[in-house]
Parts: sequence; structure tokens; C-alpha cells
Amino acid sequence: MGKQKISVLISSLFAVSLTAISSAAALEVMITPEIGEFSVKHAGKELMIRRNQDTDALLEFDFARTSRPCPPFCAQPIQVTDGVNTIGEVELIAFMKTALNEGSGLLIDARTPDWHERGTIPGSINVPFTHLNPDQGADEITLEESLILFGATMKGKNRDFTEAKTLVLWCNGPWCGQSPTAIRGLLSIGYPAEKLYYYRGGMQLWQVFGLPVVTPEGELVDQ
Repeated sequence: MGKQKISVLISSLFAVSLTAISSAAALEVMITPEIGEFSVKHAGKELMIRRNQDTDALLEFDFARTSRPCPPFCAQPIQVTDGVNTIGEVELIAFMKTALNEGSGLLIDARTPDWHERGTIPGSINVPFTHLNPDQGADEITLEESLILFGATMKGKNRDFTEAKTLVLWCNGPWCGQSPTAIRGLLSIGYPAEKLYYYRGGMQLWQVFGLPVVTPEGELVDQ
């Protein structure tokens, strides 16, 4: 289901995007050759996702840094574990335009709340990795609340993931271990690997591409 599902996501991205080509023709900085902009819902608001049109723009502050102490800020592997696919920006956008907008998927900001408050990827909800991994202190009540949010149910004493949503989890970037930790925690309690995706680029690469960052309330953050 993995590679085939990613191919379907990409195909959906380009199919849906054809209708937006004419309206985006005036943009100098496109997302892909076919996609200039698209909308996503965040905190009850409809937000337009487009890249920064200033071709001289540079990263500043936290995400302009090249070096952090390792551990804990060490390079993460491309693949978290067998069965969980890693995606890039094009696949993430395909997910946002399809599964996220349709309600069959969730975009999970797995960082701690203090990071989430500074700014997040539009359409994301904050479920910290500490709520999803028992080895990181996730208690049963917090974990169950998260699983209910994700669409999992209980059948007797067993968890049922039949109707569970597809999740894309992300954190601060290729050097951040928070979303990989969350993914491993979900796998340890039975969440299906084929319903989990890892956006390894995280906040840093999202900003490298000049894509918008918003507050949890949906206000644009000045990058």
C-alpha cells in the first residue's frame, strides 16, 4: 500500500491542480510547475498556501541555524522504520489537498506546545510526541484521548484501527527526533504502519521553500 498510495497522492495533486493553473499564472514562485497556490482549513479559517514571492528572502532566527548539539539534535534517518513511508513537500501538499481537506487524514505537529505556539504548518493540530509514546511518559488517559481524536475505537479490550485516520507527523526538521518518537509510540500500541507518514523536512524545510507559517489561531507569522 505504501509506494502505491504515495503515487496516488501525487497523481491526485496534479489532477486537482490543473484547475488552479490559470489563477496562479501570475505567480513568479510556484510550488510545483502546476501548483501556484491552494487553500487549507486551519482553526476554522480558510488559508491560502503559496510560497513567498520575494526571491531575495532568506531564513532567519531558529531555522537559519546549521548546527545544534547532538545529542539530542541529531540527523534522523530517511525511514523511521519498516512500513512507514517518508514524504517530501510535494507529497505533503498532495495530502493536504486531498485526505486532509476530505477529513480522512490529519496533519500532526508532534512538537511540544511551546514550539507549536511559535508557529505551525497550516492545517496542523498539535499532539505532542509525549502524548503518543508510552516510553516518553504518555499516560493511558492522554494516549486514549489522542487515539479517539485519530478515529481509533475500542472493541472489547482491544483497539480497533479500522476507521483510524491517515496521519502525517512532522516536527522541526531532519535533525528533530520528536515525530519519529511519536511514530514509534503509535506503532507500539498497534496503529497501522500504512496509515502513518513521516514528513522529515518538518518546519525547517517548509520554511526553506518559503511556505507560510501560522499561529495555532490561524494568523500568519512574519518569517
